[in-house]
Amino acid sequence: MNLPQPLVHYSALLAEVKQRIRHAQARAVLAVNAELIRLYWEIGQMLDTRQAIEGWGAAVIPRLALDIRNELPDEKGFSERNIKRMLAFYREYPLLAFVPQPVAPLPREAKVPQAVALFSAELVQAIPWGHHLMLMEKTKDLPTRHWYMQAARANGWSRSVLQMQIETAAHHRQGKSTSNFVQRLPRPQSDLVQQTLKDPYLFDFLTLEQPFHECELETGLVQHLEKFLMELGQGFAFVGRQHHLAVGDQDFYIDLLFYHLRLRCFVVVELKRGAFKPEYAGKMHFYCSVVDDTLRHAQDAPTIGLILCQQHNEVIAEYALRGMDTPIGISTFELTRALPTSLASKLPSIEQIERELASAETI
Repeated sequence: MNLPQPLVHYSALLAEVKQRIRHAQARAVLAVNAELIRLYWEIGQMLDTRQAIEGWGAAVIPRLALDIRNELPDEKGFSERNIKRMLAFYREYPLLAFVPQPVAPLPREAKVPQAVALFSAELVQAIPWGHHLMLMEKTKDLPTRHWYMQAARANGWSRSVLQMQIETAAHHRQGKSTSNFVQRLPRPQSDLVQQTLKDPYLFDFLTLEQPFHECELETGLVQHLEKFLMELGQGFAFVGRQHHLAVGDQDFYIDLLFYHLRLRCFVVVELKRGAFKPEYAGKMHFYCSVVDDTLRHAQDAPTIGLILCQQHNEVIAEYALRGMDTPIGISTFELTRALPTSLASKLPSIEQIERELASAETI
């Protein structure tokens, strides 16, 4: 049965209308958040100004919260605790660009506060309030906070994901992979690829016991694919496990194959138990070359290789990559998250525990 001509492209029309609706909804959410952040900042500014000029103490905040609740009972978010947070929020970012020019502008030779140089109103307004509270609590260093703020906006991190990234020190791991990207890729692509990879990768969502086989690691990562992709970062699309390559009369299998949507290239991932060995680079070069010839489209960038091992010596890795045409990164992975040094130093040793048990038995 033939559809009437006006209905032939109806499905495309419906898809476009739905996309426009979603985009409008997203813009509306962002606009509401931006206004909320500005409101909270302005309330914090008013409180800070009156405390400085009129000598108001902290006692005014409980009264303000009570009066708002009585006179505007439908308004949420104005508890005593949250109003104190608004004051702290303003003091973290006292000179954002959306405020009118101060009556007494800074002299030209005056040093611009670090928060002014790092944080724009546009960036601050793009971050939800709950994210701001976590960032103020957990990242006191402003450049570090700025890194997480930008990453949260770029990757669309939820609050729980942001917390996990902070707790695993993502800012220290990003861009740390040993690679030959600078020598093998043009800028700015080489910089973008380098920042896409990290070292180490944390696979603490797996429950593998030593010793384990590489196939067990591979199976576990695929079984926890959502968490694995979250650790890899935004843009990785899973293509397949043990992806088959037929070369000549032989069969080869790539551990994990991805396509990166932002880099516009395939990413070959090889998993290696133990320390990195120079011959791994040659095998990765082979895999990437075959993928370039058999899977890569004309518009795609060169295929990237990522070798994940438990340890690697940076000098050995650099020698292994020297002169190799294929862009390859070498990173480590950890199955358990290391304890912070400050906490680990406070834990009793095995010998101390044994002494305590021995003394308890004699009582």
